[in-house]
Amino acid sequence: MIRRKRPVAGACALLAALTAGLAFPAGAAAGEPTGQDAPKVNLVLDVSGSMRAKDIDGQSRMAAAKQAFNEVLDATPEEVELGIRTLGANYPGDDRKEGCKDTAQLYPVGPLDRTEAKTAVATLAPTGWTPIGPALLKAADDLEGGTGSKRIVLISDGEDTCAPLDPCEVAREIAARGIGLTIDTLGLVPNAKLSRQLSCIAEATGGTYTSVEHQDELTDRVNELVDRAAEPVVTPVATEGAGSCAKAPTLESGLYTDREEFGRQRWYRVELLAGQELRASVSVAADRAVRPDHGVLLRAVTVHDREIVRGEATGNGRTDVLSTGLRYPKPERDDDDSDKPAAEVVCLVVTNSFSADSGVKTTPGLPLELTVDVVDGPDGSDDVASFGLGRGWWLLGALILTGFLAGLVWGWLSRWRVAVWRTN
Repeated sequence: MIRRKRPVAGACALLAALTAGLAFPAGAAAGEPTGQDAPKVNLVLDVSGSMRAKDIDGQSRMAAAKQAFNEVLDATPEEVELGIRTLGANYPGDDRKEGCKDTAQLYPVGPLDRTEAKTAVATLAPTGWTPIGPALLKAADDLEGGTGSKRIVLISDGEDTCAPLDPCEVAREIAARGIGLTIDTLGLVPNAKLSRQLSCIAEATGGTYTSVEHQDELTDRVNELVDRAAEPVVTPVATEGAGSCAKAPTLESGLYTDREEFGRQRWYRVELLAGQELRASVSVAADRAVRPDHGVLLRAVTVHDREIVRGEATGNGRTDVLSTGLRYPKPERDDDDSDKPAAEVVCLVVTNSFSADSGVKTTPGLPLELTVDVVDGPDGSDDVASFGLGRGWWLLGALILTGFLAGLVWGWLSRWRVAVWRTN
C-alpha cells in the first residue's frame, strides 16, 4: 500500500523556492497557459454511509471532511470559481438503481460565497451508496465552458458500488473530451483496492492520487490542489533522457516528463551563460507497489563528471511521490576570464533507488517530472551572493571588529570599577 504523509517542511520549502515564479514565454517548448478565463474547481465528496466510521483523529470521516472543507473554503483564492458535488448524500435505501443515481451539486461552480458554501456543507450527513462513476460524469458537466483550467478533486473512503460503470473508464472518457480537465483523487482509507481505483482515475487525466489518514493532511492536500488550479497551466513536454551526458538531450526552460527504470539514471543537458542561474527540480512517482526505503537524487555535474551541487530526498514507503531540487548560479565573467568560454554545459542527473515488490512489472519506468528554469543570476551589487558571502565579508568583518572593540572597552571599564572599589 502506497501512502502519502505530509512532506518534510524543508523539502517543500526548497521545492517551492525552486518553482515559484517560473515564467514560460509564449511559444516556449513547455507550453502556454490555457487562457484568461477563471480557473474552475469542483470538489466531489463521498457522503456514503461508510463516512460514519470514526477513524480519523478520533472523529468520523464525515466530520474530518467537513472541517477540511471549511478551512479550504476560507483559503480559496478569489480568482477561483469553486463548486461542491456530493455522491451518496440523499438516498438511504437499498435499491441499487436509485442509489447509483444519487449525486447532486451541493454548491454550483462559480464565484465563491464562503458563508453560503459552509452552510451547505454543514447539512451533510453520511447516507447512501458510492456512485463514483456517475458523480464524475456530472462533475465534468459542471465544469463545461471557458478556457481556464478545470480540476475535479474527488474525496472518497470506498470503491465505486455502481459497476459495470467503471470509474476508470469514465475518467478516460472525460480525458478524451479534450477539455483540459484534471481529476485528483484522495482516499480516506488505507485500502489496496481503493488505492488502485483512485490511482487509475487520476492517472487517466494526468492527476494525482493521495492517501490521507489525518484531517490536517486532507486540508493541506485539498488546499494545495485548489491553489494549483489558480496557477498558469503548463503542458509538460515529453522527453527522453540518456544514459550519459554526452548523449543527453539539451533542455530549455520548461516542464518535462519522462520515465525512469528502477534503480537507474537519466541524464539531461542545460546550457548556462555567465551570470545566469539554473534552477531545477524533479519528482519521481511510485505508480505501483514498491519496497520501502527509497530515494531520489538530482545532481548538477560538469561534462567531465565533476559534481557541482546536488539535491536529494528519501522515503520510507509511506510516500507516493519524492521530490527534490537544486540551484546553481554561474558567476559573471571577470576580465581575467576572457580566455574561458562564456557558456557552460551543465549535466542534470536523476537517480532513483526505488525497487519493485515481487511480481510487480518494472516496465514502463516510473513517471518522472523535471522542471528546468534558467534565469538571470543575482546582481553583483547584492550584499550577499548566492554561493558565498560576497560583500557580506565586509559586514562580517565589521561585526568582528565591533565585538573586539566592545570587549576591550568592557574589560577596561571592569578593571577601572574594581580599582575604584578597592581604593574606597
